Amino acid sequence: MADPDRTVRSDELVADRPDDLCRLAITVAIEAGVMLTNAAARLAGGGHLDVSSKSSATDPVSEADRSAEQLIATRLSTARPDDGLLGEEGQDPRTGTSGLTWIVDPLDGTVNFLYGAPTWSVSIACTDASGGLVGVVHDPNRGETFHAVRGGGAWIRGEDGKDLALHCSEVAGLDATLVSTGFAYEPEVRAEQATDIARLLAEVRDIRRAGSAALDLCWTAAGRVDAFLEFALSDWDWAAGVVLVEEAGGRVSHTRRRYAGRELPGVIAGGPAAHDHLAHWLEARP
Repeated sequence: MADPDRTVRSDELVADRPDDLCRLAITVAIEAGVMLTNAAARLAGGGHLDVSSKSSATDPVSEADRSAEQLIATRLSTARPDDGLLGEEGQDPRTGTSGLTWIVDPLDGTVNFLYGAPTWSVSIACTDASGGLVGVVHDPNRGETFHAVRGGGAWIRGEDGKDLALHCSEVAGLDATLVSTGFAYEPEVRAEQATDIARLLAEVRDIRRAGSAALDLCWTAAGRVDAFLEFALSDWDWAAGVVLVEEAGGRVSHTRRRYAGRELPGVIAGGPAAHDHLAHWLEARP
């Protein structure tokens, strides 16, 4: 657990210690969250943000996404100049020489953000040769910062600065499982995903679609939902969240499924029982 009484500045060099890396990620995520909250307030007040499309008309990116990623990239590069960096919104990928790579989603839930729906987050992960080392997801609207270091458990920090341990839920069967999911941006892929979700809906407790995969995974770690299943994700969508699920006692697996003639990557996550129930269900689908 990162010590809440010790802070790390993002304008000075930070050592390789995982706890220090986690503190750095928390500091930077919160700073980006403030920037985004201010942008959201301007938008709600009638202000304008430049918005364009990426993979499809339903996949927007705004100047807020790009500005937040620039801030995060600058802070991380200043504190950790030898690390690699992978971001969603146009930053040139940096390989680095330290063996560590930061994977950043500066604004996960852009559609929610643009509509004024308060379900979006800042996601920052640090990986090494063994996978996820640090995962931090900051939710500015709820004042919650989820954080985890490999081998150190998963935690949620509220506005009071106190850390509470996270634990995945336990379920008896698929019919008792509350599943969080999301959909791809391409219409033809969505249409086939909808068929799968309709079948799943008949066999689980219910389905939730919040619009931020990073928060979905955090809520899985916190037991707010029992499991998570989504396809057509990129590394930045799940890199931080899977560290939290695993450190909260959960299980994560990466799978692939054919949609619209393409093999798309997917993530299954949850407490061990919920994960296994969902994985077995998926394996049995044609």
